[in-house]
Amino acid sequence: MPTKNKITEAKILLVDDNDQVRTTLKAVLDANQFRVTAAPSVGEALQLISAQKFDVLLCDLHMPGAGDGFTVVSAMRHTNPQAVTLVFTGYPALKEAMNAILLQADEILVKPMDVPELVALIREKLQKRGAQKRKGVERVASILERDKKATIANWLGRVCREPELTLVPLSDEARTGHLPKLLQEVVERLREPRALGTKAVSEGAALHGNIRKSQGYSVPLLIEESRILQVSIFETLQKNLATVDFSSLLLDVMTIADEVDSQLKQTIRSFMAFTPEIIAA
Repeated sequence: MPTKNKITEAKILLVDDNDQVRTTLKAVLDANQFRVTAAPSVGEALQLISAQKFDVLLCDLHMPGAGDGFTVVSAMRHTNPQAVTLVFTGYPALKEAMNAILLQADEILVKPMDVPELVALIREKLQKRGAQKRKGVERVASILERDKKATIANWLGRVCREPELTLVPLSDEARTGHLPKLLQEVVERLREPRALGTKAVSEGAALHGNIRKSQGYSVPLLIEESRILQVSIFETLQKNLATVDFSSLLLDVMTIADEVDSQLKQTIRSFMAFTPEIIAA
């Protein structure tokens, strides 16, 4: 636990694009014997985080240009997971609506902030720092790879509740046999990003189309299975919000949707072109 002197002399990274807010807060915090470094942009904040160690991050959630407060918080979590992270917003409704942020930030503050209360909060958080060990931040690809079996189980449970899908009598193994390969392709796409809409061959999707044709499926059933796969993937992410890396979440979600849709297109193409000799071979 930090001593009183260490709390008083804590290093604070203040990130805000508003010159007046940044200057005023820095002056107040300096007067309270904190050591404050101010950054007007996400890019400068990221450079400072990579080069120095800070005890506290005080960051505006809404920043112009590339990135935002999420990016800065995630970067601090990666580099210095023990730092106290406080984000502030000018939109009061956001405080109640964005509970997920609190899974990575210690507190959400609403502008205008009462300065004495802010100083007291910083000291309180520093005093309690380390009392509760935080979980590490994970990329979406790692979460999906780790929870692949859970995602498949979720998918199977949803499929079994859909009468139109269960009209095709299959064992659980036959129904889910394509999923490990398709999910691994999603993971690989996340780890080796390419432009959205890029065409790529999915061997798993092509084989899946052939097998489903032989099992008596229809194109609408293939589409419904694919829809459920996206739902199951996103539910896996929802259950891991406490560790997911918010800095890349939006792009990762778009990539997942793009990859699953691409797989579906290839599944339907092979389904339509199916001949029995393909399975026999």
